[in-house]
Amino acid sequence: MNKPTGPKTQRHRYTHKQLQSMSDNNERVKLTVVGLSYNPLQSGAFGLLLAEEGGRHRIPIVIGSAEAQSIAINLEGVVTPRPMTHDLFCSFAQAFGVSLIEVYIYKFEDGIFSSEMKFTDGTREVTIDSRTSDAVAIAIRCEAPIYTTRQIIELAGTVTDDDEDAKGEGGETTQSKQRDLNDLTDDELQSLMDRYIEEENYEEAARISRILKDRG
Repeated sequence: MNKPTGPKTQRHRYTHKQLQSMSDNNERVKLTVVGLSYNPLQSGAFGLLLAEEGGRHRIPIVIGSAEAQSIAINLEGVVTPRPMTHDLFCSFAQAFGVSLIEVYIYKFEDGIFSSEMKFTDGTREVTIDSRTSDAVAIAIRCEAPIYTTRQIIELAGTVTDDDEDAKGEGGETTQSKQRDLNDLTDDELQSLMDRYIEEENYEEAARISRILKDRG
C-alpha cells in the first residue's frame, strides 16, 4: 500500500552573483553623527543626520525635541546642572560594570528605523531593542560605535556634498539660525547660554556653545 506523500519542498538554488548581492546588502556600515537640524514641516521634530564613515551617504532620521536636545548638548559639550535621562542611564550601567558594545540600526520600514543595543558585563552579552534616537544619544555618551546595513544605506540614505552636511531633511541649515547670534558679543552669548541652561533649553544652549567655540 502506497503511503500518501505531501508536496515536495522546492529548494532554492542561488547563483554566486545572487549570494554576493545578499551578502553586500547585509554588510555592516559604520556611521558617525553629523549634527541636528530643525524640521519646520513637522512640529516639535528635528532631523538627526548620520554619515557613512569614509563615504558620502547620509541618513536623515526624524526625532523628537527631547532626544534632539540630549544629543545636541553632548555634541557641543554643554554641562547641565543635573544629569539628563541618557546621562543617568550611562552612569547606572557603568556603576554596575555594564558597557555598551555597539548600536545597530538593523531595519528601515514604513519610514521607521529600528535599532538594537548590545551590552556586556564582561561575562555575557545582551541585546535589547531601542528607539534609534535613544540608542544614538546613549552611544555618543558611551563612545560606542553605531552601525547599519548597506541595504538601509541604499534605501534611506542620500548622497550629499560636504557643505550640505549641516542640513537635515526638510530642515534649516544651522548657519541660517546662527546669523542673529553671531551679531552678539561673547559676554552676551555667555549670558544667553546660561539663561537657556536654566530654562533647560539645551538645544539653543548647544548652538551658542558652538558659536563661542568657533570664535576661540
